[in-house]
Amino acid sequence: MVKKHGKKQRAHRKAERTGASYTSAAAGTNHVHQPEPDLAAFDAWPGSGLGLPADRDLAARLVAAARAACQPCQESLAEQARRVSRPTVAALAGAVYSGLAGTGAGVFASPTTRGWAPYAREAAARGDSTDATGRVIMMEYEQVRDLLEDALDHWAVGGASPGEIADMVTVVPEAPPRQRPADPMAAFRDAGIKVVTLDDLDLGDDVDTYYLAPNYGVTLMKTNTPDGQPMPMLVLYPETEDAGIEDLEARTDWEHWGLHGMPDMDLHWRVRARIADRSLRGLVHIGPDGEDDIELWRAAETVSLPEQWWGLLDRAQHVLVAGPVKTPEDPGALAAAGDAGELLAVVARVTFV
Repeated sequence: MVKKHGKKQRAHRKAERTGASYTSAAAGTNHVHQPEPDLAAFDAWPGSGLGLPADRDLAARLVAAARAACQPCQESLAEQARRVSRPTVAALAGAVYSGLAGTGAGVFASPTTRGWAPYAREAAARGDSTDATGRVIMMEYEQVRDLLEDALDHWAVGGASPGEIADMVTVVPEAPPRQRPADPMAAFRDAGIKVVTLDDLDLGDDVDTYYLAPNYGVTLMKTNTPDGQPMPMLVLYPETEDAGIEDLEARTDWEHWGLHGMPDMDLHWRVRARIADRSLRGLVHIGPDGEDDIELWRAAETVSLPEQWWGLLDRAQHVLVAGPVKTPEDPGALAAAGDAGELLAVVARVTFV
């Protein structure tokens, strides 16, 4: 066990040094993603007077990994950019958000990105990114993470010019802010009762924790954004007895949703879709280390999606996830849950594998 742990630590250190994925570093075979992306939009981002240039090679590898849907490489390269090359983050984000010409960054963007986008437009207009880049350098780590995730959402689907990338951003009216659900376990902790979660248990690498926690099934649906654009939707229903509203409140920070407006987007929630057979594979939350830390649903078998729904998924790159409903076959179950205040929702990012 000690030897195995040491090997893992060495692989992690190698990944940090080289920017390679942990998987590649552990195997000793770093790989590259082809074709190399066109960085015309990145190159068009103006320089700053800070003496800290963006790393074009790092940006190219990061965008290529995002377009190849290689999560290990993308996570390790993104971590390198966040930690040691924030001007690269600014340039990647600026290439996207500098071309929005007075509009916002969109309802699917994080608050950090919506607040930073005007500085990107100002930098492009002035031909000087000193202020915009400086603001990224001074951001908290979580803010840089959100800004980079938002930018990579658009880089991942292609587009070489600032105008082409800007066209990918669908701007819709923003929904009013909502209060996050409280942690139902907080009352037990406040009362001095020790709460033990799966994360507290050292179960080893050979135990599949998915089957130790409540899990769900999914039903395909469609909805519309506030401006009338179609959007794919997944509705969760319990597959185990302990799944339900209390479980979702405890394991997620999804908001209570009454079927009006759009819930918040959280880029750490991912709906995985497999291109080869046009199927959905799972619904997971990505933790700070880039690994899955919550898995709500996993496909038990491969079922190819209807062509229209897959096409909508491919265009939107995001999914509205809502639940739970007790009887998924009942068309009125979703509305009933929303009316009862027992419906949680989030906008998740689609990761194609």
